[in-house]
Amino acid sequence: MLVRNAIIQDLPKIIEIYNSTIPSRMVTADIEQVCIDDKLNWFHQHHPDSRPLWVIENDNNTIGWVSFQDFYGRPAYSVTAEISIYIDEACRNKGFGKKILSYALTQCHQLKIETLVGFIFEKNKASLQLFRNMGFEEWGSLKDIAVIDNEYLSLKIYGKKIDQ
Repeated sequence: MLVRNAIIQDLPKIIEIYNSTIPSRMVTADIEQVCIDDKLNWFHQHHPDSRPLWVIENDNNTIGWVSFQDFYGRPAYSVTAEISIYIDEACRNKGFGKKILSYALTQCHQLKIETLVGFIFEKNKASLQLFRNMGFEEWGSLKDIAVIDNEYLSLKIYGKKIDQ
């Protein structure tokens, strides 16, 4: 498994992987496919030294991506980041999530991240279990905060303090 900084040429594959999660209605609050124009500003908000966007490769194939984003956009929160992990459909449930999250945790000190948070729909049991297994704790729950296909979804907030 290789982790590298994403380049603009990776954006179509990043979007393809992201869009593959929309039909499950368990991973993202987007309900329709996104396109490159939708994600250009998001792509450019990532910086390798503080809020990277990484592409995950295995056997020379892009199998996923990871993004770190500002938590709340105010200076006092600069030591906290939100992490998002998306894995290609063909590579899910094969242990890549654990490897990717483990790697991300080892990079937090270098990125000056002291707290990592993840926002996960309550019905996404696999992601909740992954984060729990990696030492994240439930820090909050936003009940019925999203509506997809007339179904109300609750969002769990999982957090982890990075060992100093």
